[in-house]
Amino acid sequence: MSAPAQPATSQIGFVDARGVEEALSLIAPKWTTWSAQTLAQQGGPMRVRDVAAHLPFVSEQFVGKRLAQMHDDGLVTRASHRHGAPYQLSGFGIALSPVHRALSDWSHAHLSLGKVAGAERIEDAVRRLHLRHSTAMIQALDAGGPMRFVHIAEQTGLDNSFTRQRLIRLQLDGLVTRTGPRHGDPYVLTAAGRALGPVYAAVEHWSNPVAAPLPAPVQVAAATRTRTGIPPRSDGIRTAAALRRSTAAPNSLFSHAPQPQPRVPTTVTARSAPSPGR
Repeated sequence: MSAPAQPATSQIGFVDARGVEEALSLIAPKWTTWSAQTLAQQGGPMRVRDVAAHLPFVSEQFVGKRLAQMHDDGLVTRASHRHGAPYQLSGFGIALSPVHRALSDWSHAHLSLGKVAGAERIEDAVRRLHLRHSTAMIQALDAGGPMRFVHIAEQTGLDNSFTRQRLIRLQLDGLVTRTGPRHGDPYVLTAAGRALGPVYAAVEHWSNPVAAPLPAPVQVAAATRTRTGIPPRSDGIRTAAALRRSTAAPNSLFSHAPQPQPRVPTTVTARSAPSPGR
């Protein structure tokens, strides 16, 4: 027996799939969220060694490389290019606050990670969402699920081999499942997959707040719409509009959990208290 058709979630079908993934790719590299939220807590310029001192599980050299990449992507700025000049969040970086909150809320509601640091939880969520074409598959299933494998490939315009690989990854990440154990049984979104609308909307709004105002709930058919990529070093009208709609970066998201996951050493726990209300 096939599963009942799922109601389309307006914000999932509304967003530009390629644009969302391009935006997520800016914050997907490991330790980007940790570095950004360290700078947010400080509220002012920090040298590489000072950021690294707050992240004892990462080498100072690696922190320097990550901050340099974040500078190239427009997330941080420097007063000068001289060696040792401090970094601070750009307007674009500060405007990440709603994205971090949406990712954190979604993870808390739908992922069983146990007690992990807030920044680690956000980076885990981004890891599940940023892969190319995964958003288009989620849009297709949101609008037309349950769907068989070949229909997903047709809907998204992807070849069968790539579609199969991406569906396997989406299953492992808990966003997609099958309606039964038999070969050929249709795929559907999990509860976590169906709840991605606010996350996608926050990401798109951050990357292009002028062209992507937060939508009111309406039924929209799934589609993969494309636009130009996110320009590096951008901190102009897009960031100004984002800041008007954004609060300061939430420090509580960075707080370290009493029992972090193994990939974050327990030395972290001695350096920060648990976040309020978590």
